[in-house]
Amino acid sequence: MTTDFILPDIGEGIVECELLEWLVEEGQHIEEDQPVAEVMTDKATVQIPAMHSGTVKKLHYKKGDIAKVHSPLFAIDVDGEESSAPVEADAAKETVEEQKQASAQPSDNTSTEDFILPDIGEGIVECEIVKWHVAEGDVIAEDQPVVEVMTDKAVVEIPAKHAGTVAKLYHQQGDIAKVHKPLFALAIEGSSETTTQTPSQPQTSSKSQPSAKQTEQRWPDGAYEPPVAIPGKVLASPAVRRIAREQEIDLTKIEGSGKKGRILKNDVQHVDGQQNAPVPAKSSTSTAASKPAQAKGETRTEKVRGIQAAMAKQMSASVYTIPHFTVSDELRMDALIALRQQLKPVFEKQGVKLSFMPFFAKALSLALNDFPIINSQLNDDGTELTYFSDHNIGFAVDSKIGLLVPNIKGVQNLSLLDIAEQMQVIIDQAREGKLGGDTLKGGTISISNIGAIGGMTATPVINKPEAAIVALGKTQALPRFNENDEVEKQHIMQVNWSGDHRIIDGATMVKFNNLFMSYLTNPSTMLMHMR
Repeated sequence: MTTDFILPDIGEGIVECELLEWLVEEGQHIEEDQPVAEVMTDKATVQIPAMHSGTVKKLHYKKGDIAKVHSPLFAIDVDGEESSAPVEADAAKETVEEQKQASAQPSDNTSTEDFILPDIGEGIVECEIVKWHVAEGDVIAEDQPVVEVMTDKAVVEIPAKHAGTVAKLYHQQGDIAKVHKPLFALAIEGSSETTTQTPSQPQTSSKSQPSAKQTEQRWPDGAYEPPVAIPGKVLASPAVRRIAREQEIDLTKIEGSGKKGRILKNDVQHVDGQQNAPVPAKSSTSTAASKPAQAKGETRTEKVRGIQAAMAKQMSASVYTIPHFTVSDELRMDALIALRQQLKPVFEKQGVKLSFMPFFAKALSLALNDFPIINSQLNDDGTELTYFSDHNIGFAVDSKIGLLVPNIKGVQNLSLLDIAEQMQVIIDQAREGKLGGDTLKGGTISISNIGAIGGMTATPVINKPEAAIVALGKTQALPRFNENDEVEKQHIMQVNWSGDHRIIDGATMVKFNNLFMSYLTNPSTMLMHMR
């Protein structure tokens, strides 16, 4: 039997998403919970898993199309559902009230099934329960949002796979739920075949009415209204379309500055050369205006969630398990400043902005060639040391969902231009909320450029399981003695290393830092090692 997969709620306030990539093709047999499509919302990139095993019959969208929440995404022939239509026709005659009465009197035909939390993102193994939309004893429809969860990357709503009665919620709000573990229990009348409905049957409309009502109640401020109708096809993310709706801007009249003509947020905020700042929602304004000033002596408690919670967990594990030690020194930047000024126009012709970070990354990689211990990792029980031939250098990025540490893979094989190009792409993706999971995994050493926001010195915490991290301060013009004992102005940067003292001793770290700084003090010496 062919049935449509209805795109469920994929985040608070999300009404549409852009189809980035199909992970399956028509005619392919897929398994339950297998990722089917990768979509992008204005908050994150999410993979949509299959709710049933079966054969894909039709993909309703093409790559780049905008898919609507609560609308069919693809059609599937569900395994083992060939003769369930008569039973479904009878089931469609039941009203919601009749189902509630039936649920109060369990029958022998009722089976309880655990809902297993599926994969909700690459590398995600757990999530925090933000809000339950149902309670024990509630009768719910297939695809109805059941719970809102938060990972370290995004907020996602989990829909029900079947209609039935909620028998048990295994977690409370604020609890941590594990992927591939039971999330809630559902009492289902009859077999799974008798509860599955196709979009063409009367039961579908009766299911959709409670969902629509719930949606209206949940979004009274109009945030859930459908997007503006824009004639013609334009390349723009849902976030850009929402800004266009708020500003009453016709996207077809805007020339996009992004890749392949994609319209970016900056494009719609600068129409006709005038700044059009997004108008805040009325509910937010009224809330802020009516909120009284915090009285003296009062306290406020907030839940630690998302990126902040992930960072707290990661840093605690690092400090508690890795004995840190720090080496600091002064780096003279004058020669590097001059070289960057010389190369900037050349890079700009290639459409690449040249910062100091590509120089830091390349110098770090060259130094690692002589000190492979700095690019190694010790296992948790301290019995094995793994050396990495690839220099996967991480750097901090202030993204729209918090501080992330993506990394550039294989820096030892990249030129300055290669590094600058990849760094620019990663930063743009992070700020747009489209950073792929691969860039956040597999780092071997990290750079923290605190000088970019004004910091001079720091004692950085190692990004476990890496063995070292460097914090680079801001460049200052300071008086220093030259080789003739004359005072002159020099541009000085503070360099601060933290190392894993279980495998790196102080002498090794100082020698490594001396080599690292020598490449930056005399950047022309890097040329003999360039590939």
